[in-house]
Amino acid sequence: MTDCQGDGDGANTPMELYDKLNVQGEKVRALKTAKAEKAEIDAAVQLLLKLKVDYKKMTGQDYKAGCPPSETCIIPDNGPAADGENNEDTVDPWNVSTTNAKGVDYDKLIVRFGSSKIEKELVDRIEKVSGQKAHRFLRRGIFFSHRDMHQVLDAYEKNKSFYLYTGRGPSSEAMHVGHLIPFIFTKWLQDVFDIPLVIQLTDDEKYLWKDLTIEECHRFAVENAKDIIACGFDTLVLRNVVKIQKHVTFNQVKGIFGFTDSDCIGKISFPAIQAAPSFSNSFRHIFGGRKDIQCLIPCAIDQDPYFRMTRDVAPRIGYPKPALLHSTFFPALQGAQTKMSASDANSSIFLTDTPKQIKNKVNKHAFSGGKDTVEEHRKFGGNPDVDVSFMYLTFFLEDDEQLEKIRQDYTSGALLTGELKKLLIETLQPMIAQHQERRKQVTDETVKQFMTPRSLNFNF
Repeated sequence: MTDCQGDGDGANTPMELYDKLNVQGEKVRALKTAKAEKAEIDAAVQLLLKLKVDYKKMTGQDYKAGCPPSETCIIPDNGPAADGENNEDTVDPWNVSTTNAKGVDYDKLIVRFGSSKIEKELVDRIEKVSGQKAHRFLRRGIFFSHRDMHQVLDAYEKNKSFYLYTGRGPSSEAMHVGHLIPFIFTKWLQDVFDIPLVIQLTDDEKYLWKDLTIEECHRFAVENAKDIIACGFDTLVLRNVVKIQKHVTFNQVKGIFGFTDSDCIGKISFPAIQAAPSFSNSFRHIFGGRKDIQCLIPCAIDQDPYFRMTRDVAPRIGYPKPALLHSTFFPALQGAQTKMSASDANSSIFLTDTPKQIKNKVNKHAFSGGKDTVEEHRKFGGNPDVDVSFMYLTFFLEDDEQLEKIRQDYTSGALLTGELKKLLIETLQPMIAQHQERRKQVTDETVKQFMTPRSLNFNF
């Protein structure tokens, strides 16, 4: 398959071309309202038609006002990829899968979603502005994509602050280690920039999409909140909605999320609920009703469709567009073809697992990039790009030099698969044990306090 590309009159992504179409459509309407010269109107209409053709060519979709391009472009198939790799990736808020053992092709995903790659220049700038060494998730490309992060830094350098928003959809009583990724990074952002944070627990989403009772979803939300608080946040867990619902059409959410006539009304209205915390005047007790404070959202890239919708509606209701930092997916133990899931106990390492359970799961289920025999492995080496144990160390091992030595030793065959798994086990066991100790200190009263709307001690 090829990337989503087209002429687009200078537009490089589907979203850029969509924005050009919106602008040109407004221009045509303005000319007609002003009863401009026929030749001027005709020229504007011809350009609009050309842009619509380019949009169809680029995305495979007809342009519809108020309906941004869906997250997956329809692009021509040029046959199987080189080296037997298949680039068919499924990425949406509910499903992530690929046939490629190395995982999702994130470079292609950037093109499809119309976001921007986090280059070294941006990482260096974050270090300069924050005065701190970049988090390992930035250094290693785990957070790899962004929307408007330079704009956030521009404002911060002018003493204009921002706030953080992230969330969790509680579908089980216990969170797994993959769920920690956005919270670890968000905690770092809060510490280095000294800014407020809002976390949304979407138990309502899980009730709408999963076969769960309302009571189960609420209980999961409370239990998950304890794990989130154990990460050490100074935060508020809550949620504005009707204004967004008024300005987002059914046609728009249908185009973005693929809703059908058989989907319940709750699913159709939910995206507005997830969007609401992106706007500062949702939290009058924190920001005093100000609506000009920008929001930065760290999240996995499968959540981007929600916030493309949010960014589209923001100017129409007088709010700044939220900025985003996108992370890669945390792979299942069985391999990077799908992300870790709380619904599959054998694919996940839970924050409630004992040291013995962690050891057994890694040894039994973690997909190996090693060879079939010790002799072959010593001779040919292993492949860290598909090895789950190495992938997990990339997330959790702080020392860059140590990680690179592990990569080299495994690739050369000096380090065996069993030895690599042992290194991962020795990294995960104390990390999870420490989390469990912190979680023991979180009572129901602590959760209640965190979920209570209150003022936070930040200056704006």
